[in-house]
Amino acid sequence: MLWLAGIAVYLAGAPFVPEPHLVEKWRMLLDGTLGKPIDVFDFFLHTTPLVVLFIRLWREAQRRRQAKD
Repeated sequence: MLWLAGIAVYLAGAPFVPEPHLVEKWRMLLDGTLGKPIDVFDFFLHTTPLVVLFIRLWREAQRRRQAKD
């Protein structure tokens, strides 16, 4: 799972200068300017590894909780 965390952090921040790409896309989403198809695709491309990581962590927590019972 460490490799997934590395990929998620890298894609969330890349490119790191001048502003992380995911921050830019979230700002565009909140401002209502995320309208071009390439921007929407880019938003999902950079967000997907974080969502997958969250799901994996949540499922692991559920398994550990069930193992205790």
